[in-house]
Amino acid sequence: MSDINEQTRAVFRSILRDIQVELGDEFDQNFERQAFFSQAWARRKSPMRPGGLILVDSGGLRQSIRSEIRESSIVFLSDHPGAAIHNEGGEIKVTARMKRYFWYKYMSAAGVLVFCRRKDGTMRRDKNTRHIADVADFWKAMALMKVGSTIKIPQRKFLGTSPEVETAVRQIIEENLSEYINNIDFNIKY
Repeated sequence: MSDINEQTRAVFRSILRDIQVELGDEFDQNFERQAFFSQAWARRKSPMRPGGLILVDSGGLRQSIRSEIRESSIVFLSDHPGAAIHNEGGEIKVTARMKRYFWYKYMSAAGVLVFCRRKDGTMRRDKNTRHIADVADFWKAMALMKVGSTIKIPQRKFLGTSPEVETAVRQIIEENLSEYINNIDFNIKY
């Protein structure tokens, strides 16, 4: 009887490992898809990194996702400071420290604009100059926000449950159980 219990535990551990690997890959692919499976993420309103992937700046958020098998469950987690607000959405309050940072970013972008002028002092009309001006305008608007006002962060879910997750889990369980059943050695003696 203990042999059957050990086999059952082995199948259960195999199922958990397979789910951990499969869902880990799927959650990582959400960053490539720029969507939570088939639910597309809200586009950016800021002019930073036009054409770049959403939620992928340095790659820190994407790389911070890890999973742990705990007894009879799998937990996916991230210790990235922005993970919760991006995954769930919400609002953040503007602080004095944030305003100083926004002014710093504005001054950095505006400083680059000095080099985007012609000899007669007028602005160049190329794509790069327009982009730098848009970035500077964005940071200036952020810096002019009052302390205590809110910035709305749209939900861009990358971890959690969904019909696709449930389908993948069900499929892994069925595959592992059918493999186990097909490999049972029935020693029937007459």
